[in-house]
Amino acid sequence: MTSTLRTLAVAAASAALLITLSACSTPSPDPTTSASAQASTDAALAVPDACEGDEGVTVVVDASALGDADDVSGTWCVSADDTIGAADALTAAQVQTEGTDQYGDQVVCRVNGVPAEDEAIPAEDGSDYFEKCESMPAAFAYWSLWVKPTGGEWGYAQEGLATQQLEPGDAVELLFTLNGEPAAPAS
Repeated sequence: MTSTLRTLAVAAASAALLITLSACSTPSPDPTTSASAQASTDAALAVPDACEGDEGVTVVVDASALGDADDVSGTWCVSADDTIGAADALTAAQVQTEGTDQYGDQVVCRVNGVPAEDEAIPAEDGSDYFEKCESMPAAFAYWSLWVKPTGGEWGYAQEGLATQQLEPGDAVELLFTLNGEPAAPAS
């Protein structure tokens, strides 16, 4: 009986070691991977500046409406030679978003932890609002997603982060609006 238990223990330890080693290895590319997923893999480089021409996708986060949000706001150029998803571009720029309990990632509630759940957001009526990310954010304090096609103007994104596709030369912005300001991205 003892040798059987020892054999089972060695087999379990060997299986655990194989699982651990396989997690550390780099998988070979899947030939069925979509162009968007492949582009997101290739778009790992982001530099803190807007892209010039069609060298990549510009990612902008503007939380200036919240006052001291310099650690959240910024502009990055994410290198991309092909179509890339907005969520992938944000990930490459190390921008993290959080959705709501009710709508998941379809509604952006926080960007890099802002606004924090314990952060008082001043409403127009003078009261304090605290974003809990349960449902839709308040109509006076919310993140909006904007896109700017190459050579075009800023416009509200017609899709969410998960499905919005961007071409090299495009820009995407997460803009926090408080009490109607700013109403749109800066040019």
